[in-house]
Amino acid sequence: MGIVVPAVLPSSKHELEEKLELFSRINSVSRVQIDVVDGRFASPASWPYIAPAELHTMVASGEMLPHLDRLVYEIDLMCLDAESVIESWLALGVSRITFHAESASNVQRLLSSVRRRYGAGGLAPLISFGLALNIASDIALIELCIGEIEFVQFMGIVNIGRQGQSFDERVFEKIRIFHARHPDIPLQVDGGVSLEQVKKLVALGVSSIIIGSAIVRSSDPAAAIAAFEELQSPYGV
Repeated sequence: MGIVVPAVLPSSKHELEEKLELFSRINSVSRVQIDVVDGRFASPASWPYIAPAELHTMVASGEMLPHLDRLVYEIDLMCLDAESVIESWLALGVSRITFHAESASNVQRLLSSVRRRYGAGGLAPLISFGLALNIASDIALIELCIGEIEFVQFMGIVNIGRQGQSFDERVFEKIRIFHARHPDIPLQVDGGVSLEQVKKLVALGVSSIIIGSAIVRSSDPAAAIAAFEELQSPYGV
């Protein structure tokens, strides 16, 4: 499995479908992250918050995300009502959920609640839950919840919910410290990653890199992904 996970931040249902069709045609892509921004926790708002009726219609009609036979979808919930929207995304076929540690007044309670409802023995026992951490936040926010998550996502940019930002190198030290303490927890980084940071991130223990604008704005998205994948060994092998 490659290290690159393409991300789409949709401004409309049409754009989401268009990007997912694009990713489905790239053989190296097996996972896709859909970024969801509510306009309150992060801004500007993305689809479906700008057209909530469309999501409701999809769920009510039994419509699911395309290409579920070959793509695993994860949803990055940059929103304050994360728990209340999970069920809709699960109905569409999402199987990995990323919450943000700063989005809830009590993130431990949030994770415990969703795990009871949707985790092992719940409504969707095959779902994986992860926790994202903003660049300025203390890693203690995540460490309080280690028992409730399968992976951690470190944000590599200051203003989450916006593609095309520069990478913030402060995340290197956060990853180093966290991975030293918790070496068995899979790590991913989202935001601003360019080719020059990949080897260092892999050397620090990162196994997945979420990449948005560097792929979707490329004239050749498949070649852009391949360029990142070629650097996945920290030793240049």
